[in-house]
Amino acid sequence: MKIAIGTTNRAKVGAVVEALTPFYPQAEFVPVEVNSNVAAQPFSDEETRQGAINRAIAAKQATGAQIAFGLEGGVRELEDVLYCCNWGAVATNETVYASSGAQFMLPREVADAVRAGTELGPVMDAYTKQHDTRQHSGAIGVFTDGLVDRKAMFIHIVQLLIGQVRYYEGK
Repeated sequence: MKIAIGTTNRAKVGAVVEALTPFYPQAEFVPVEVNSNVAAQPFSDEETRQGAINRAIAAKQATGAQIAFGLEGGVRELEDVLYCCNWGAVATNETVYASSGAQFMLPREVADAVRAGTELGPVMDAYTKQHDTRQHSGAIGVFTDGLVDRKAMFIHIVQLLIGQVRYYEGK
């Protein structure tokens, strides 16, 4: 089985591979850079969800895989607090399933920089004085004191998605 992943981001690719290998040990995982067709910094659950869906569909079309995953991180405003939100989608030959995952609040200093127009990834790099945090622990790793990293957060979403595929389509 060929499984496409609509990104080359290490944390996201690792999440798909780790979550699915127990179910599909012979799978060929194909990361492919595709466009989310949403803003570089999605700013709502709706936009973040759409980015994940767009990535899944584009990855499936680009690779001809049986199933394809799209994972998207974004932010959403709730009662003057900015939260990280995370969505995933899986495109099959039948349909597209979408699920969301963990949401957590961002400290005001980080939230204000994102509201001012800077993507969360570069804001986190400046905030932590590290490089490429989005490929590793991510904001969730920083703000959970390392208890949950970005890959683990996306593993949960991939598990939700593949569970839906297995339930509804028996794959």
